[in-house]
Amino acid sequence: MQNQTISPLDEYRARLERWRTAHVASDRRSRQLGNARLLTGLAALAIAALAIGAGALSPWWLVVPVAAFVVLGILHDRSDKLRDRALRATAYYERALARIENRWAGKGHQGEAFRDPKHLYSDDLDLLGPASAFELLSTSRTATGDRILAEWLLAPALPEVVTARQAAVVELRDRMDLREDIALMGEDIRTAVDDQAMKVWGERTAVRFFPGARLLAFALACSAVITLVLVLAQWLNPVVFLAVVLAELIFGLAVLDGVRRVALVVETPARELKLVRLLLERLEKEKFTAPYLERLAHSLDEHGLTASAEIRRLERAVEYLDSARNQFFRLLAAPLVWIPQFTMAIEAWRRQNGPHIGEWIAAVGEFEALCSLATFAFERPDAVFPELVSGGGPLFDGDDVRHPLIPRDHAVGNDVRLGGECTLWIVSGSNMSGKSTLLRAIGLNTALAWAGAPVCCARLRVAPLRMGASIRVNDSLIDNKSRFYAEISRLRDIVELARAGQPTLFLLDELLSGTNSHDRRIGAAAVIRSLVEGGAIGLVTTHDLALAEITGTLGERARNVHFEDHIENGEIHFDYHLRPGVVERSNALELMRAVGLDV
Repeated sequence: MQNQTISPLDEYRARLERWRTAHVASDRRSRQLGNARLLTGLAALAIAALAIGAGALSPWWLVVPVAAFVVLGILHDRSDKLRDRALRATAYYERALARIENRWAGKGHQGEAFRDPKHLYSDDLDLLGPASAFELLSTSRTATGDRILAEWLLAPALPEVVTARQAAVVELRDRMDLREDIALMGEDIRTAVDDQAMKVWGERTAVRFFPGARLLAFALACSAVITLVLVLAQWLNPVVFLAVVLAELIFGLAVLDGVRRVALVVETPARELKLVRLLLERLEKEKFTAPYLERLAHSLDEHGLTASAEIRRLERAVEYLDSARNQFFRLLAAPLVWIPQFTMAIEAWRRQNGPHIGEWIAAVGEFEALCSLATFAFERPDAVFPELVSGGGPLFDGDDVRHPLIPRDHAVGNDVRLGGECTLWIVSGSNMSGKSTLLRAIGLNTALAWAGAPVCCARLRVAPLRMGASIRVNDSLIDNKSRFYAEISRLRDIVELARAGQPTLFLLDELLSGTNSHDRRIGAAAVIRSLVEGGAIGLVTTHDLALAEITGTLGERARNVHFEDHIENGEIHFDYHLRPGVVERSNALELMRAVGLDV
């Protein structure tokens, strides 16, 4: 599925240079047009002085500089927009290069809002938070896109859903222009629009106006205009116009409560839906072949209008409503019953389209999540899409399995085969040898696989797996729990997952390190046996070589592997390659001496 021929680094650098050049050119043009507007304004003042003050010129000469000023204003505004767009594009590709060059940590969306301390593997695998998989992946402009991406990473989807996502990611992978357009739409801000919150607004209890209120408002506005014209033409007594105004005042009092309730809450939805509308417009123009993308691209069609057109109707209504705040238009707006008319139009729009708002935003969020995965696929041409295996029990069978958060030229891959006859690896090795990194590499690639993303492996066959990890378990002063208690609580949850018949992958680092050696060996052996007999697969790392003896009680179902290190010129070196068997030495004393401790 990987046919990419474009070098991501070269492509990003070329586009960055192009946009930097465009920014310089548009900035220069903007300054030139600004200076031209200033000169035109000064010329208009000079002509006005000669025409009106001295009477040396005809006042009609003012038409020339005024017209030129208007034209220059339009051109200046366009130039400013091009300059701002070029600036946003420059920042976009600088962030893209930072991801490729491993300078991305701390510069992206971290997904902190989606963290759950009780999740069975999120914190342990660095899925969310600073320098996390989420921060590396997310390119979303909306909160919904972020939430959906986080949900995909935190829970495996059904095989058929993941297969559909893979096809969509493949199609989007090389569509650089599409992803660029989406990144540069609207202002350079991330909207907080969320499908759940907007759904609440769309489905809230309807604000009811009395029957015929909209028709009566329109009739009163027409009556006010007609009677005013007739009064000015001296064909009608002014008392008639004043009677119409009085009727409008009574009408305004009758609908005042409803008007206030609608107007007070419409500003935020209308503003946040603007980006959704822009994204939908772009989607509606694109032609897709992947079924998943086709489904997202076909927005709801209401009375021949697409979702983007419906949102634009709301935007126009809100713009008209806001225009009544203008001090010059305010006097005209009152007799036109302007505010009640457009307030009722907005409420009618919400009653008609409100139930669909959540669906529209969710579709945009899914598309953004797919674009995040597609960007990762483009930037990691060495990554492959896994083969999803169903129906044969838990399985993780990968070649050259690497940590996705470590750059390709620094990551060391290892072959990992779990499932079938061998379901447990006991990984021994000295400090800093790579044991925890191996666990995270396996866990992160499993999460990526079942989110629909490519994985950092040469090859991977993986079954639907529910993961449980105990790698970074901390104590909690708030919950009054020690680290050991937090760890055994996590282990209980993982064991219960396996006992419930869920296909489980467990990743346990330094199992039960918070207790004495005697209790640790007994407890660890019991936990591991429960997991293996429950049908789970997984790895356990250890410094305690006595724990490696557990494999003897499990026969062919368990295997010992280890990492090695060597001392060279007083420094410890690691190659991070797995080897069969149990490690034969520890580097703890050497590390203590290396930091200056006398041991």
